[in-house]
Amino acid sequence: MFNRILAISKKESRQLRRDTRMLFIVFCFPVVLLAIFGYAINFDVHHIKIAVYDQDRSEYTRDFIGGLISSEYFDLVTYIDNDDQIKRILDKKIAQVVVVFPKDMSRKLLSKQEVKVQFLIDGVDGTSANIIRQYVNAATYSYSLQFTKEYLLATGKKMYMPIDLQPRFWFNPDLQSIRFLIPGLMAMILIITAVISISLSIVREKERGTIEQLNVSPLSSLEFILGKTIPYIVISLINATIVLLAGYVLFGIAIKGDLFLLLLGTFVFLFAALSLGVFISTIADSQQVAFQAAIVASLLPSFILSGFIFPIESMPSAIQLLTNVTPAKFYIVILRAILLRGAGISAFWEQLIYLAIFGVIFTMLAILADKKSKNK
Repeated sequence: MFNRILAISKKESRQLRRDTRMLFIVFCFPVVLLAIFGYAINFDVHHIKIAVYDQDRSEYTRDFIGGLISSEYFDLVTYIDNDDQIKRILDKKIAQVVVVFPKDMSRKLLSKQEVKVQFLIDGVDGTSANIIRQYVNAATYSYSLQFTKEYLLATGKKMYMPIDLQPRFWFNPDLQSIRFLIPGLMAMILIITAVISISLSIVREKERGTIEQLNVSPLSSLEFILGKTIPYIVISLINATIVLLAGYVLFGIAIKGDLFLLLLGTFVFLFAALSLGVFISTIADSQQVAFQAAIVASLLPSFILSGFIFPIESMPSAIQLLTNVTPAKFYIVILRAILLRGAGISAFWEQLIYLAIFGVIFTMLAILADKKSKNK
């Protein structure tokens, strides 16, 4: 049995070496995809364009605006002279935020009265608008606190804060969304390349007619599938290493956890992904059908249902149950635990079990489909 599996693996490896275009796509495509998605998909909002309608024109409004534009989050693009210009500025997207200072701002501040500063935010993109609102709230609070401290210092009073809130963010101190997204990108890229590559392999045998020679050989369905899968496991592991190195070089994503656990999780995930690809290849009759089925089975679920971008916890119960159809969901949990938190196996052992069960089920389905095709 071992010799027969080894013979099929050698045959598949030789075919892969001859197909240089396929090897180029398999090894270069993940890095290119990681770079494109990594730089394109980013929830961090920087260089927000602001316009200012300053009706007070005092040193307080200048200090306020100076505090805003001193960071990388805000860029001052223009000043507004009247109310009629506000809608035009937002309609033409000249600015994303219009800051409106009241006429009596300096007078109220000097008399220790409450001042209301208005921020008019373009809310078409709800996600960006919500982030911008958080930024302006934080900037306003910072300026207000500074002004309060200066007033108390001038009057000789001490500032009393009943609760001093000091939040600390673990694992991602700068709250960079790219650190959250990169593990999901890695999982999505690996499942796409693994499923597509192995699914095209067996179908290629059907199209060339060589599958008939294999069917009359003493090979069992299990030996045939294992022999076909082993070279792609090796290629996928190399691919995973390349993707991890690219993630470190391009985005600074280092491995904080155990390297062995990462290798174990990646191996089990690739086993599950390749078993899905083998199943697709056994039921498809052409490479075109196999390619389309592999895209539908790998890309769409891993992008929408894996928790890569959209939190699974916020989905309806029926959709949360549906997310179990993609192994990428569980591999993303493993990657984030090891890469970002440096957690041990206790944090993701359930995901490993599910991936193993997923792989066994689809391997068995592939064996049954292959036996059924031989009996026709």
